[in-house]
Amino acid sequence: MADNKDLKSSLHGLEKTLNEYFGKKAPQLPGNVKDIIVTLAPWFTLIGLIVSIPLVLVAFGLGALVAPVSFLAGPQYGITFGVNYTVSMIVLAVALVLEALAVPGLFSRSVKGWRFAYWSALVSLLSNLVNFNFIGGLVGAIIGFYFLFQVRDRYK
Repeated sequence: MADNKDLKSSLHGLEKTLNEYFGKKAPQLPGNVKDIIVTLAPWFTLIGLIVSIPLVLVAFGLGALVAPVSFLAGPQYGITFGVNYTVSMIVLAVALVLEALAVPGLFSRSVKGWRFAYWSALVSLLSNLVNFNFIGGLVGAIIGFYFLFQVRDRYK
């Protein structure tokens, strides 16, 4: 039970820190731009989820096709591919589920929907770091966090 409290307090502390830098210290977006982002965000999230469904199915199919062949390069490559692929797919699934959970809250402009979108952004950053996509992951996270924390005050 203590671990759960530690995780919650760590996530809350990270959210406060990110809000300080991306929401308060960063250059502020104009109010009308924030309103446009808040209005369009649930639609873009929903479209992204719909578009990603076939891509996820293709990724699972390619993984199933390539996994047995990867052992031809040697057992270490086959095992490495299998572990990396499995971890990547699990993290991707978690991020997509969090985005799907965010959509109703984003439409109703509740902080719960915003928080699911925030967690999805954190999981996506973790996915990029696990896949050794440091530069792309950090740039994407910085841009995503900037917009997320700029509109945070619009969700109640």
